[in-house]
Amino acid sequence: MHPQRDDQQCGALTGRGARRGVHPRRDARPEAHSRRDSSLRRVGREARPFLRARTGVVLRLAGWSLLEFAQTFLGGFGVARALDDGFLAGRPTTGLLWLAVAAVAVLPSVPAARGVFGRLADLVEPLRDGLVRRAVSRALSGALDRSGDVSTRSLSQVTHQSEIARDGWAGLVLTLRSFVFTAAGAVAGLLALSPALLLIVLPPLVIGAALFLGTLPPMAARQRDYLAADEAYAAHAGRLAASVRDIAAAGAAGRTVAESRALAEAQLAASRSLARWSGVRVLALAVCGRFPPLLLLLGAPWLLRNGLTPGALVGALTYLTQALAPAVQALMTMLGTVGGRLVVVLDRFTDAPPPPAEDPPPARDTAPPPRGTPVAELHEVSFAYGPGAHPVLDRLSLTIGAGEHLAVVGPSGSGKSTLAAVLAGTERPTGGAVRWRGRPVRPADATSVRVLLPQHAYVFSGTLRDNLRYLRPDARDREIAAMADALGLEALLSRLGSLDAAVEPDRLSQGERQLVALGRAYLAAPPLLILDEATSRLDPAAETRAELAFGALPGALVVVAHRLSSARRAGRILVMDGTRTQCGTPGELLRSSALYRDLAGLWEPEDAGKPDGTRKSEQPGDQDEARESEEPGDQDEARKSEQPGEQDEARESEQPGDQDEARESEEPGEPDEAGEPEEPGGAVGIGRGKGRAIRSTPPPSPA
Repeated sequence: MHPQRDDQQCGALTGRGARRGVHPRRDARPEAHSRRDSSLRRVGREARPFLRARTGVVLRLAGWSLLEFAQTFLGGFGVARALDDGFLAGRPTTGLLWLAVAAVAVLPSVPAARGVFGRLADLVEPLRDGLVRRAVSRALSGALDRSGDVSTRSLSQVTHQSEIARDGWAGLVLTLRSFVFTAAGAVAGLLALSPALLLIVLPPLVIGAALFLGTLPPMAARQRDYLAADEAYAAHAGRLAASVRDIAAAGAAGRTVAESRALAEAQLAASRSLARWSGVRVLALAVCGRFPPLLLLLGAPWLLRNGLTPGALVGALTYLTQALAPAVQALMTMLGTVGGRLVVVLDRFTDAPPPPAEDPPPARDTAPPPRGTPVAELHEVSFAYGPGAHPVLDRLSLTIGAGEHLAVVGPSGSGKSTLAAVLAGTERPTGGAVRWRGRPVRPADATSVRVLLPQHAYVFSGTLRDNLRYLRPDARDREIAAMADALGLEALLSRLGSLDAAVEPDRLSQGERQLVALGRAYLAAPPLLILDEATSRLDPAAETRAELAFGALPGALVVVAHRLSSARRAGRILVMDGTRTQCGTPGELLRSSALYRDLAGLWEPEDAGKPDGTRKSEQPGDQDEARESEEPGDQDEARKSEQPGEQDEARESEQPGDQDEARESEEPGEPDEAGEPEEPGGAVGIGRGKGRAIRSTPPPSPA
């Protein structure tokens, strides 16, 4: 598993034990209270500019909601007038007309709902888009800073928490809007019927609202604990999915199951605590929704004795039961469930860095580096993928000068891509120092100092011009034409038609994608260009053309080579074999590095110990007689008489060009000078352990 964890995820994993163990509850309450206050302030501070920027949307939403105000007011008032002025006064026609007015007031609700939902989208979708951008910005910043494992948290925010915020915000806007205009219509109707009705209706509403508001802070805290437990479990599950093989190999299944069970129990405990506080919310809803109609019925005799008409009493009951009570209940339910969750979710987005409005300009050095300063330096650099992991780089020192061409070769898994990442600043070394142009590596200098091209070429949808000018937007057409001529992009440009042709990444071959990425880096012309097998999908001729073009640029070129022909074009070669490295020119490495000789496909003749380094031309019959005449003991003595130093001198006396000429003079199917055909083991292979010729010698004849 990854050793680093997000701070909040670690808090979720250890917070339960901390509350039970060291820290008393009375010390945690002030911290929780201040945390709630700060979270409300943070959310409010972010919400104010968001709403101010959408004042027109809010006003249009309020305009459509005025129809709901009229519907609520006419509903209760029409019933009261129908009874007092119509049916109870002996005028049924008047009563029916007032009921018709109350019924007609419902008809505008259909266009009002359409208008409200149309304006609601303009208020809700920008919130979700902004939250997704913040989550992505957090993930990118965390990936660059390596401050923690934020990928699982950001994934939860993009896929789960942003949807919670969008749905919660939409429900809260609808409910709050409905409550405001419904309550305004009901209060206006009660005042129009009799102001004395408010003396009975308002006290239970105020008491229930106070009780409900008192439950909001602890419910918000429980919502926060639940979301923290959810994120902790999601992070744990993500680490498990990436470490199943390691867990099985280490026999840590029992421990892993115990950790998973503890996290699941913490999430269950947070959910139960939230449910208990929801029970208190039910009591507040009962006080607000059920007590006002009951008190109105109990006080009806007193109201009727003091001049309240029967129609006004029925109209007041209509307001309470059909409008005010449902609106209050909906608002409290929304605030108790979605409102608290919404505040907690939005608070978790406030610490994410806001996305930049536009790409910042690349950092430029205020003063150029002194003449002769290396482009990049590694000083005793070590790197490992974990505290207990075996180091991939171990105290590696390397200097790359301006205009230098360095190739990095080695077997698969030897750390070539890791070296490229450390050199490019995308991975921080666990020891030592990396410098660019004489200064420590800074993220602000990355775009102005180096370009790293990985094996997978990134091509995005858009025009070919946009793809090529991505790292240098001010590149001119003549510079693009010169780049296409240098790298060989004419065929791709001819097939697409023009620079302004749309590029569909899925319709490009892997080699064409790499050519586009190479052209993008060529136009940027950075001081340090790192190609991490960025030409692996090109044929040898195209690869040669691209590397020669990059070699002509003034910047330094570092190539992680997958072909030895690419390495031979470099001025220096770094051979990597795990933590063992060796650097030198191709000629120096042929003499000093056995691994490079293996990779280069060179094999050592079996009688290289002879001073002249040549073979004796023998007939097959002579070889048999010689074998018969030699006793085993004589052979052992002959082997002992050959000293290693003599063999080394013989090897050094043989030049690679002589061997190449010898190979070219021999046809694959023809025997060598001794008349002995090549054995299968004598084939030359590329890769470690395949570079030496193995010749099998038959045993001596018994005769």
